[in-house]
Amino acid sequence: MINVTKTYLPNKERYKQYVDEIYANGWITNNGPMVRELEKRLAEYLGVKNIVLVANGTLALEIAYRTLDIKGFAITTPFSFVATTSSLVTNGILPIFTDIDSHTLNIDPKNIEKLITPNTSAIVPVHIFGNGCEVEVIEQIAKEHNLKVIYDAAHAFDVRFKGQSILNYGNISTLSFHATKLFHTIEGGALVINDDDLVEKARYLINFGIENPESIPHLGTNAKMNEFEAAMGLCMLDELESINQKRKEVYEIYQKELDSFVEFQKQNENSTKNYSYFPVMFENEKQLLKVQTALNKKEIFPRRYFYQSLDTLDYIEPKQICKISRDISKRILCLPIYPELENETQFRIIQIIKEVL
Repeated sequence: MINVTKTYLPNKERYKQYVDEIYANGWITNNGPMVRELEKRLAEYLGVKNIVLVANGTLALEIAYRTLDIKGFAITTPFSFVATTSSLVTNGILPIFTDIDSHTLNIDPKNIEKLITPNTSAIVPVHIFGNGCEVEVIEQIAKEHNLKVIYDAAHAFDVRFKGQSILNYGNISTLSFHATKLFHTIEGGALVINDDDLVEKARYLINFGIENPESIPHLGTNAKMNEFEAAMGLCMLDELESINQKRKEVYEIYQKELDSFVEFQKQNENSTKNYSYFPVMFENEKQLLKVQTALNKKEIFPRRYFYQSLDTLDYIEPKQICKISRDISKRILCLPIYPELENETQFRIIQIIKEVL
């Protein structure tokens, strides 16, 4: 069975060495040495000032909103994983959806300003499939209207914009380190924060709001990463170069072989790729379903990222309509991409798609 992705498991003996260290010192959670080492190494690797590790990417978003005291409305995209929206709703923030660009699939900056009201406190864009948003335009809009910007960068690990980490844009960028991601810690996530004072506040918030044993000044939660997850992250960092090279090879074969058969996401020319996903767009949903059915019959399971469009969620009121997002969500499919995907299997996938189309 071939799924859309496959969790990469690094060298087992190396992981065991880290586990032996954990057993030796008996420190398994609460900001242990593995977590601190991973934060340091990730900051250096990514080229960011401060990184705060957390238990998952959804909690990273929630902690970001609390750290920045986001209230009222937040302008965001309807074309994303549901956590982008649900994390807002969970924190009492109303998602105001702005439609996407039909080519880049990111939030369209031209639509943002007309949605800003006195109740708007933030913009929450997503770097979809690792494709960098128009960060400079969004930053300018936020500055003019005194809004905070939280980037959901779950897909954008190691993406660079004009030579620097795209994670350095906005007030906070959040990452997901789920097992399916390019870089993972089994479960996990992170906040990238440039403001040192906000870093300190975020660290209180992920530990129940506790500042010290006798002071709890913030309403916090338990969002800490544990040592075993951090150990996995350290192993992954050791092997990232080879992982990225193999993903790049798979990506480029798809791109070459399917160029005249499907539509590809338009890449931001100032943004690098991390080869974490390979989305393709068909002419319509009927065509997509035919391809999906043909692949499924051969035990190949691509995935409909992102379906359904989030502006159609039942629990979002008032109802909003984003026509482009709804259209794209019905005819986009992510093809299997992971380092261990064999050439023979990949060409079988490609051949089936060509035959159907």
